[in-house]
Amino acid sequence: MASPQVLLPPHGGYRKLKSFQVAQLAYDVTVAFCDRYIDRRSRTHDQMVQAARSGVQNIAEGSVASCTSRKTEMKLTSVARASLEELRLDYEDFLRQRGGCLWPREHPALADLRRERPTTLAEFRAWANAASTSAVPIPERAANGALLLIGVACYCLDRQLATLGREFARDGGFSERLYQVRSAQRSRTQ
Repeated sequence: MASPQVLLPPHGGYRKLKSFQVAQLAYDVTVAFCDRYIDRRSRTHDQMVQAARSGVQNIAEGSVASCTSRKTEMKLTSVARASLEELRLDYEDFLRQRGGCLWPREHPALADLRRERPTTLAEFRAWANAASTSAVPIPERAANGALLLIGVACYCLDRQLATLGREFARDGGFSERLYQVRSAQRSRTQ
């Protein structure tokens, strides 16, 4: 447990979280994907972009709120996870409605993507446009690649939520820290 003298622990380190990094890449990929393959006036375009954005923004907001509310951090992290699940369904719908294939996790092109570990939209685009799979339409390849990124982000968020739950059970939250600091202060002044 943090020292009882520490009222506001370090917080807001979301940029270092793997969940944030991968969700942010999925957001960038989704914006580019939607701009290219889904009519900008379509509700689906807006919904996909907003779901991807919500995933990223809620991770950041939860991380910053963590210093005063573990409950808020867990809630916003859960909202991020739910937003990415919504996005996953949209990509699956895209593939199903356009006759594309939803690739199994073991698909060789996805294995290539996992090995390459792209961190930027340019790196993802290079993978999506790879000549080695010229028989596969780029939208299908890009959608399946986005699904892989979303899956990684969701996995990271699931682990993050489990850790947050354990830490809360062990350490409590802001109210407990506040009580400890006030009690320690009273003990010193008596």
